[in-house]
Amino acid sequence: MALKVLPHDHGQNIERVLEVLPAQEVCMEAAGVFKQISDGSRLRILWLLCHCEECVSNIAAAMDMSDPAVSHHLKLLRGSGLVVSRKEGKEVYYKLADTKQAQLVHRVCEEMFQITCPLSSLDKI
Repeated sequence: MALKVLPHDHGQNIERVLEVLPAQEVCMEAAGVFKQISDGSRLRILWLLCHCEECVSNIAAAMDMSDPAVSHHLKLLRGSGLVVSRKEGKEVYYKLADTKQAQLVHRVCEEMFQITCPLSSLDKI
């Protein structure tokens, strides 16, 4: 990327920062992930799926939401690549995607909510 000529020099070495400025497409992809987790219901569903694989009906019951509402949220989370699904018979199960982005979101949630991952305590037993 060619360096831009900036109208002012404030002596802050912005040129070095601009050399590694992420591309617009990369920022748009990251914004899409942040958009998905900006909804409280989706964030709760995502946190649940960080710790277990579940079907829509169980997620809906746990979240006190309707199946269609949960399905809508899951569709968005799956579209952003944070959640994956698998079908077994007539049932569809959802869980956190095994991606770097999804794992990062999981860790951030744990820190933001100040909750220790419930599965990490089971590993110690």
